Amino acid sequence: MLVTVALLLVSLVMITKGADWFVESAVSISEKSGIPKIIIGATIVSFATTAPEFTVSAMAAYLDHVEMTVGNAVGSAICNIGLVLGAIIVIKAIPIELHGFTRRGGFMLSSALLLIIVAYDGVISSFDGILLLMIFIGFMYYNFRLQRAIFGENEELRERVPISQLRKEIALFITGALLVVVGSRILVDAGISIAEWLGVPEMIIALTLVALGTSLPELITAVSATLKGHQDISIGNILGANTMDIALILGVSSQIRPLTILPQSLSYDFPFMLLIMALLMIFGITGRKLERWEGGLILGAYFVYIVGLFTLYN
Repeated sequence: MLVTVALLLVSLVMITKGADWFVESAVSISEKSGIPKIIIGATIVSFATTAPEFTVSAMAAYLDHVEMTVGNAVGSAICNIGLVLGAIIVIKAIPIELHGFTRRGGFMLSSALLLIIVAYDGVISSFDGILLLMIFIGFMYYNFRLQRAIFGENEELRERVPISQLRKEIALFITGALLVVVGSRILVDAGISIAEWLGVPEMIIALTLVALGTSLPELITAVSATLKGHQDISIGNILGANTMDIALILGVSSQIRPLTILPQSLSYDFPFMLLIMALLMIFGITGRKLERWEGGLILGAYFVYIVGLFTLYN
C-alpha cells in the first residue's frame, strides 16, 4: 500500500510537471514558428490546465473504468470552483468583468445542463458526446473571436525560426506529453488500488482524490496569480477549464466507449455541480464583485459536499 501511495504522489508530480513542460514548449514552438497569438490563445493555452483531467479520464475510459472517467471530470469541475476559486476569493475579493464573466459562465452552465439532460437515461452515448463536443467547439470559437478582437486580424508575425533550431522545444514537448500520459495511467491504477484497499467506491475516489490531483494546475495557477496580485485571472481560467472538463473530456471519452452514469451522479453529484456553478454566477452578476464572505460560502459548500459524499455513498 505504501508503494501505491508513493506511485500516486509520483504520478501527480509527473502530470503537473509534464503539463507545465508541454504548454511552455508548445507556446514557444508556436511563437518561434510564426503562428499568431490569436491562434495560440484560442487553442494551446486553453488546453493547458485541463491536460491532466483529459488524459486521466480518457485513459480510465480506455481501461473500462468509466466511473473514474465521469467522477474525475465532474469532481474536477466541482473542485475548481468550490476549493480552488472559493479559497482564492476568501484570500482577496475579486472584481468581475461582466461581459467576459457572463459569456464564459454561460458556456460552463450550458455544458453542465446538457450533461444532466443527456445522462438522464443512465448512459452518455457516442451521440450524446458529440452534442457535448458541439458546446466545446462553440467555446473555442468564442475564444478565437475574442482574441481577434483584442489583437486584430493583421497581427504582426514574429520572425520564423527553422525547425532545426527548435530541437530543445520539441524534445521538451514530447517529454511533457509522455509524462502526462504515463502519469495518468499510474494515477488511474493507483486510484483503483486505493479504492479497493480502503473499501471506498471507485466513484468517490475519482470525485475527491483523483479530481483534486488533476486540478493541481488550476490550483497552482490560481495561487500564483493571487500572490502576484492578479487573482482575477483565475476566474476566466476556471470557467474555461470547467467547460472543457465537461464538454471536451466527457465528449471525447464517450467516443472511446459509452459512459455509464450511476444513480449517485444523477441525484447528488450533478445537481451539486450545477448548484455551485449557479452560486458563483449569481454572486458574480449581482455584485459585479466576488466578496470574501461569498468565497467562504462557496468553500463551505464544497466541504459540505465532500462530507455528504462519504456519509451517504461510502
